[in-house]
Amino acid sequence: MRTMLRDEGAWCRLEREDTFTIHVGWDQYVYVSSDRPCDAAVAQTREVGLFAQPISASPYAAGLEELEVTEAAHEDFWERVRVELASQQTLLLEEAYVRNATRWHRLTASNLDPVRAGLGPRALLTIWPDLSPDVDEVLAALPADASMDFVWEAPNGTIRHVTIDETDHQQLAPLVAGAKAACSLALILDERHPLFHAALPDSDGVLRARW
Repeated sequence: MRTMLRDEGAWCRLEREDTFTIHVGWDQYVYVSSDRPCDAAVAQTREVGLFAQPISASPYAAGLEELEVTEAAHEDFWERVRVELASQQTLLLEEAYVRNATRWHRLTASNLDPVRAGLGPRALLTIWPDLSPDVDEVLAALPADASMDFVWEAPNGTIRHVTIDETDHQQLAPLVAGAKAACSLALILDERHPLFHAALPDSDGVLRARW
């Protein structure tokens, strides 16, 4: 909630199925819905100087937005990852644990299970081809007029990323100095071509994540 209200980029819907939801808008308006009257809470809100106004529905309800990812990361998803690893040796995993906030992992056959065990609940998992060891070539190929996600493996082995536009190119090379490998990924949906993606189901096997 603090991150969303401070407009620091990360975003998610906080929901308990059809019982209670909290959505934070891009304008920092907060939308709260409940399956029961909340007169006391509304009164307390007004007492502290905030303005509570009844509306029929949150504009950020999942059904009003883009199509959701409906594939769950069950065992068949992980088997696809293992098959790709058998031929590619290394893959790049983008773990979105809330919207606009990601962690990156280089997957191998030996670290797949430990990485899988540490993934955030209900995360969106996107599998990409591996990073390129030719970092200079990746830097040289950056488009002059487009924003990109730039992902690299730092000298200490951690995977880092930054979103850049054409004004950031000169600052990028010093930032990634010593990188072992790197890649750039388009931000425009029509130009993003991952190998596949899925969302983590809950422990009972049901997919409740909305991406």
